Amino acid sequence: MSSTMFSICIESLPWPKIRVLQEVCPLLVLPLGATEQHGPALPINTDTVIAQALCREACTRANVAMAPVMPYTSSGGHTTKWPGTFSITPKTLIDSLVQWAKWAQATGWTKLYIVNAHAGNDAPMRVAVDQIRIELMGRLQVGYLNTFFINSEIEAHFTQDAADLHANKGECDLMLHLAPESVDQDALPLSDDPDRTGETVFSYPVSQTSLNGTTGAPSLGNAADGKRLFESMSRALAAKLEKAKVEQAPLPKEEWVGAPDLFYN
Repeated sequence: MSSTMFSICIESLPWPKIRVLQEVCPLLVLPLGATEQHGPALPINTDTVIAQALCREACTRANVAMAPVMPYTSSGGHTTKWPGTFSITPKTLIDSLVQWAKWAQATGWTKLYIVNAHAGNDAPMRVAVDQIRIELMGRLQVGYLNTFFINSEIEAHFTQDAADLHANKGECDLMLHLAPESVDQDALPLSDDPDRTGETVFSYPVSQTSLNGTTGAPSLGNAADGKRLFESMSRALAAKLEKAKVEQAPLPKEEWVGAPDLFYN
């Protein structure tokens, strides 16, 4: 089979070709994006664009199938202060991911890797993965990754101007590389807003920490940095996928078979 087939998201394939993909590699990648305000200069599909582009590139490199990106996720922390945010609740995201995984397993996939590009999805994603790994033990191996924390080098780039990053330099770098036409260049110079969460004890929604929906310095963004960052992220994610293709549970099946009956089933 031509390796180019693997670079096509399964949404564009008829089911017989999807079955062939499963037979060659039973690993499926699910990108998680978001639809939410991203300050005055970046589009509301920023996280979705990043998740989709990164997974497509990494899946092409690793010859792994990619599912359609999930664009509406857990963005409630952005509140209704600014237009453009469309959120589901954390519980709804958990239930959606669990149901999605059950369909993936029931239709032939045996490994699922969730790649998340939105910080607000982290907690519900972790809960969903915990439930999936127990309910589908022995039938679907599941794992996850946050795009901004793939390794220390990538994390340092994203957090250089804001630990509680949002619509900051790192995200702006990527969007100037991936979708420059969607960035409002006129608004960039006035988009910066500092991270006010460094010394806080409590957790606050963005409306209580940012004046304009940004946390960081998108005005420092540039396409050259975005290209280098995207290459680094793609290479690192592809390496994870290569490992995921062959990885098995550390202990043999006879050591854990039957365990799911004690939990959710």
